Amino acid sequence: MTSSALGLFGDPSSTAAHYAAKLAVETDASDVWAARQAGEVFHLVDVRGQAAWDQGHASGALHIPRQQLAERVAELGEGIPVVVYCWSPGCNGGAKAALELARLGVPVKEMIGGFEYWAREGYPVEDARGAVVRPIDPLTNVVD
Repeated sequence: MTSSALGLFGDPSSTAAHYAAKLAVETDASDVWAARQAGEVFHLVDVRGQAAWDQGHASGALHIPRQQLAERVAELGEGIPVVVYCWSPGCNGGAKAALELARLGVPVKEMIGGFEYWAREGYPVEDARGAVVRPIDPLTNVVD
């Protein structure tokens, strides 16, 4: 039995359009890190609550809880792209924040994997006390 007989695969041009649209609105921790290292200008915004932020967040991120986005959007500056994140792949707070910012006219992407994958991949993390050194999870990134 061929793959097409299973009905699992669509037309390649439709598939390409789907993934192009997905990549236009999503990014991941490694791409965010690479963009930072390349000097790209954007805001990385943690949209979780205060307790989550204090427990740990991406170093250099701004903290704007999702419920405060509309009232604090001016802090982001006009025309500066924004990458938002929440807890993890199991959290849709980042998607809700991206939707809200897009409706407010802000260029935005959601960092899929959220803070969980930022930390698991070994990128810089801080908590309420300062820098936190975390081991790289070998299931998510190359360990030297």
